[in-house]
Amino acid sequence: VINAGKSTHNEDQASCEVLFVKKKAGGTNSTPNKNSSTKRRSSLPNGEGLQLKDNSDTDGINLYYWSLFDGHAGSGAAVVASKLLQHHILEQLQEIVDILRNSAVLPPTCLGEEPDNPASNSRTLTRAASLRGGVGAPGSPSTPPTRFFTEKKIPHECLVIGAIESAFKEMDLQIERERTVYNISGGCTALVVVYLLGKLYVANAGDSRAIIIRNGEVIPMSSEFTPETERQRLQYLAYMQPHLLGNEFTHLEFPRRVQRKEVGKRMLYRDFNMTGWAYKTIEEDDLKFPLIYGEGKKARVMATIGVTRGLGDHDLKVHDSNIYIKPFLSSSPEVRVYDLLQYEHGPDDVLILATDGLWDVLLNEEVAEAVTNFLPNCDPDDPHRYTLAAQDLVMRARGVLKDRGWRISNDRLGSGDDISVYVIPLIHGNKQA
Repeated sequence: VINAGKSTHNEDQASCEVLFVKKKAGGTNSTPNKNSSTKRRSSLPNGEGLQLKDNSDTDGINLYYWSLFDGHAGSGAAVVASKLLQHHILEQLQEIVDILRNSAVLPPTCLGEEPDNPASNSRTLTRAASLRGGVGAPGSPSTPPTRFFTEKKIPHECLVIGAIESAFKEMDLQIERERTVYNISGGCTALVVVYLLGKLYVANAGDSRAIIIRNGEVIPMSSEFTPETERQRLQYLAYMQPHLLGNEFTHLEFPRRVQRKEVGKRMLYRDFNMTGWAYKTIEEDDLKFPLIYGEGKKARVMATIGVTRGLGDHDLKVHDSNIYIKPFLSSSPEVRVYDLLQYEHGPDDVLILATDGLWDVLLNEEVAEAVTNFLPNCDPDDPHRYTLAAQDLVMRARGVLKDRGWRISNDRLGSGDDISVYVIPLIHGNKQA
């Protein structure tokens, strides 16, 4: 992690832990701590990689956790999330640890119910038969339960995804509740990786990025959430709840700011239901400031913020107004799953996580090329080779100080942002992760 002088207190925050998911004793909802069901250490030793052995205890599961938080308008939300989000994830997983450990049986629809036997429920009922209760007289042993549809089969990995999504929501609610008491400033993007039962779960809310490099190939594991990528969601919310715009903004998008002299003329526009463009007659309401203004990295929601997902920002308002931005900012992450056991991995195959300080100046392919060229030149027994690879990426993004500022390759401008990078090996010794 490097502070490039952008923030007084580094707004990039990170954490890395090995946790142990164990069923809550007595079903209590207390936050886990070092003295209860959680075994923690502050970081993973470099080069340790990921372990095959998940069930080190008969009644729980090991969990590996990495996270990056990129703060804005202060470091408060990023610091809090780096300390607490993993515990919200752990608490959610504790509710379902017994189900996850029993991989041979699909999760029950209702807790406490015995799972259905697929063989005994294979007969297909017509809709009319299901309404009547099937064959047999009402209440007789041969009468199957009334059902309109066949019950969905939910795989175990969907429970993990749901637990992570719920944890993000709980973290955001905690920041909202405690922001005044603990002076939690601003907001933050969140990029989290959970390794559990042979799978990587990559959860992203914001514009940080994760990629896997496997045999030199780049596999994207996240997508950035910006005003441009989430235009239709933001426009739809504004269309459904126009009061959120404070009578100062329009939810419609135009190629440029509409001028008064253009009222009555036909101009290109698009609404929430459109990916293409059409013409409309300009009205007085269209003169309002657009909900999304600008392009690329300069695009802003209500001319205020350039990311649309993350944690915090509960007090953020449009400048010199009482219009809150938060209703448009979602704490929901996108979660992608990568099954490590499906692929063969070599010692140079890695997962890279980084804040936008890296990705603003380096392409996925440039990062992959740098890492694949760097790692083979390291001593394979050096436990720090992945840390060194991360440091190399940081310095490539920062650049070299020249007469005209910090410059990277091809004399391009280097990053002026805080830069944070993880390089995580997908293999440990001769053992695949």
